[in-house]
Amino acid sequence: MTNPRILVLIPARMAATRLPGKPLLEMAGLPMIVHVLRRAEAAGIGRVAVATDTAEIAAAVKTHGGEAVMTRADHPSGSDRIFEALGSLDPGHETEIVINLQGDFPTISPDNIRDVLAPLENPAVDIATLAAEIHTQEEALNPNVVKAVGSTIGPRRLRALYFTRATAPHGEGPRYHHIGLYAYRRAALERFVRLPPSPLEQQEKLEQLRALEAGMRIDIGIVDTVPRGVDTPADLEATRQLLAKS
Repeated sequence: MTNPRILVLIPARMAATRLPGKPLLEMAGLPMIVHVLRRAEAAGIGRVAVATDTAEIAAAVKTHGGEAVMTRADHPSGSDRIFEALGSLDPGHETEIVINLQGDFPTISPDNIRDVLAPLENPAVDIATLAAEIHTQEEALNPNVVKAVGSTIGPRRLRALYFTRATAPHGEGPRYHHIGLYAYRRAALERFVRLPPSPLEQQEKLEQLRALEAGMRIDIGIVDTVPRGVDTPADLEATRQLLAKS
């Protein structure tokens, strides 16, 4: 039985710079967006819907039994898109927690989708997200890998201090690969999308810094694996091979 207080939203658009049309690219017999939808449904935590500005994406989702909601095409981010979708799907404000699941995570585990809820058990937390420990120097040095920097507040739990593309923190000790999956309290999402872009957000090109600069609290759950994102043709081929074996 899913929780009516929780809504999982998957923002999807066709205009990806490096891999145009990627939500509908086929892998293991299904469009990528449908794989993500299936993972969210398997998590069994709440209503699941795809938020999109593209009729073809909505049609593919509905053909495979999913729910889709149309949104404006001019949203600057997935957060803005899911906020519009939230208003359309839940005008009565029954939803209390909104999960933003990226539409290019076709291999994310249902367990990890469930894991992102745990930090919100603390009522002081506005936004929850995930990270996994970095184990290679290549990953630590890669600017495409976003690092989460935080204070340890319990077993497998950090309070976020910063997110960066740099290799951080400096010195000996663990570093963490941020996973772009978020759970927002409804009021936190509403506040977040109404904030202007912040200086550090614009410098690092990391939207979550807007929340930290505004004094919002983000807590991080530590998990064991990072889901493979699909951003390039090489990512696509590797993910196709991975899903073909599963």
